Amino acid sequence: MSQQTAVLITLILYKVTLIAIGFWASKRVKDEADFFLGGRDVGPIVSGFSYAASTSSAWVLLGFSGFVYVNGLSALWMVPGIWAGYIVMWLWVGPSLRAESEQHSQVTLTDYLVRGVDPTWRKIIAAVSTLLIILCFIFYIAAQFDAAAKAFVDQFNLSMLESVLLGAVIILIYCLLGGFWAVSVTDTLQGIVMAVVAIGLPLMVLLSAGGFGDVFTTLGGALPASYLQWNGGFGPMIFLGFVFGIWGIGLGPLGQPHLLSRLMAVRDDKARRQGFIIAMGWGVVVYIGMAVLALAGRALVEGGALSGLGDGEVIFYRAASHVLPPVLAGIVIAATLSAVMSTVDSVLLSAAAAVAHDLGFNEKFPKRAVFTSRLVMAAIAVLAVILTLSLPDTIFNRVLFAWSALGAAFGPVVVARVFGLFPSGKRIIAAILSGFIVTVIFYSYGTITIEEQQGLTKLLLQWAHLPGDPFERVIPWIIPLLIVFTTPKKNTTDSNN
Repeated sequence: MSQQTAVLITLILYKVTLIAIGFWASKRVKDEADFFLGGRDVGPIVSGFSYAASTSSAWVLLGFSGFVYVNGLSALWMVPGIWAGYIVMWLWVGPSLRAESEQHSQVTLTDYLVRGVDPTWRKIIAAVSTLLIILCFIFYIAAQFDAAAKAFVDQFNLSMLESVLLGAVIILIYCLLGGFWAVSVTDTLQGIVMAVVAIGLPLMVLLSAGGFGDVFTTLGGALPASYLQWNGGFGPMIFLGFVFGIWGIGLGPLGQPHLLSRLMAVRDDKARRQGFIIAMGWGVVVYIGMAVLALAGRALVEGGALSGLGDGEVIFYRAASHVLPPVLAGIVIAATLSAVMSTVDSVLLSAAAAVAHDLGFNEKFPKRAVFTSRLVMAAIAVLAVILTLSLPDTIFNRVLFAWSALGAAFGPVVVARVFGLFPSGKRIIAAILSGFIVTVIFYSYGTITIEEQQGLTKLLLQWAHLPGDPFERVIPWIIPLLIVFTTPKKNTTDSNN
């Protein structure tokens, strides 16, 4: 059996399974809470695996492995920041968020943020939050569609248009059917598959490259010394900025609606603690696995066993094809596509919740709440397809922009709420906008070349181009945190400050 045939058969069987899950889940959807939060009755296995798969997905299998492939050992400084994000979300934010969302029947992140806020400001915050969520999530979804398309293009020689449309249609079918239950159960399945692949494939690639000794010998002889230096060859101050920048990625989960909804939906505190163990274990296995894959894969390329790569983000596909028999390579590549879906479905659901619930459409048309949510979900997917085809970019960059922007916009307010503060509506909207705008400014400057610039523009560009992008990922948190933490005192009532 050829690799193409194996990929095709595996994908067909896998997609049939996903759609079957969608039909099963559709029978459990009776109201809005079922569609968006699974009736707040999600157990630890589904919560842990679905959270882990949603937070990483194609970004770790393709984006992170590509980042390590290009940058070497210094890229691994990102991992402690990612793991810290897991700990903070599940053990610090989780108890407060889960308890309050259940007590006050909160369905979305916006519900949680605006508790106690004046109704007029509540509507303004909901409108602004929805706009930002849709904007960022379209970038996020586009990155996942791009990852799926790379697989279809690489394996079947399909066009980019055909590949993107095929992946989008499959994902939409089961998301539209089953809502949160379909998303969570399929994410659990995909998370397990990804974990198995993250153990088996890197081990095979490492053995093919001759083990760790041969890998480092090959890399040391073929690449600059900085590739195998933990400081990346940077001076002390630049290295410090680099570390803070990539650790800043761990701040992002605090502002991600699709991840926070996982904590709102978990059954109880016991399930939350067990879910954390599962999610954390998954994160350790997958990130270590992809780091090994990237370094061993780079050694294969430098040693001549693999042809040179123009795009480091395809090392996963090329390594799988090189070390595995066609049938197994096909299954592994199909697993990558499952990783794509594990994020797209969650993000689509959260974006639909922002529009249908936060803007009040479901309240105005309660009998058509689920239908409205599904319609919004389909519209967002169409916009993401358009962005994927019209504005090409790397998976890594697209995901990190959306991740950083949402984190800086909503994360500081979430932190304040967990501390027991109830910022006023004015402070919340100021924090959200300032975090988002500062992120966009530094992201935009980071895409402009420094040459032929002068004065303040050149200075800003030099900051924006620092390794690790600390000004895009960490600095945008400063102003919002100052805004929300200058709230006069804790408020234990639902009244507005």
